[in-house]
Amino acid sequence: MDYLALIVFILATSITPGPNNILILASGVNYGIKRSLPHFLGIGVGFPSLVIAVGLGAGLLFKHFPVLHTALKVVGVCYLLYLVYRVATASTNNINTENKKPFTFIHAALFQLVNVKGWIMAIGAVVTFASASGNYFLQVIAISGGFFLFGLPCTGLWLLFGASLKNLLSNPVRRRTFNVVMALLLVASLIPTMHELYMQYVV
Repeated sequence: MDYLALIVFILATSITPGPNNILILASGVNYGIKRSLPHFLGIGVGFPSLVIAVGLGAGLLFKHFPVLHTALKVVGVCYLLYLVYRVATASTNNINTENKKPFTFIHAALFQLVNVKGWIMAIGAVVTFASASGNYFLQVIAISGGFFLFGLPCTGLWLLFGASLKNLLSNPVRRRTFNVVMALLLVASLIPTMHELYMQYVV
């Protein structure tokens, strides 16, 4: 597994705008850091658990149908390139913060089940960085742990932004620049996988 590429992937996908980050940002704006901690920790536990669930389920399929692993890599890259487009062209309008109360730990953890970006990230990470020929279980655990170690601090930054840097994020030019930089980092994290597919099926 290319751990450096995995870390870049986690950082790029975890810090870019999405349902988790927008909600924790709004929570930070409305309720402050202390009241938003259950929401923050719910994301921290819920998303790595989703990664494990996706990975273990996919692992059974990969064991019986190895070609599916390659097919899912192609699908994952396509989905993530679409996500790159969405991130780079995301609206710079002010964020709506009309929540009446902050998420609880359970609410935030269960929210991952309906978080479309979260599913794309989890599937993309597993099919891109886990190899069916290696110790698949340990690789899935490593990917999940990577999201906890490197992804959770990114979510924490959004909470801090909401609590103390609202003006910075509400500036359209700065938000557009931020989105484009994160989109480019996401593309960079996909280069090893795209190169592997190219060498395997084109060259």
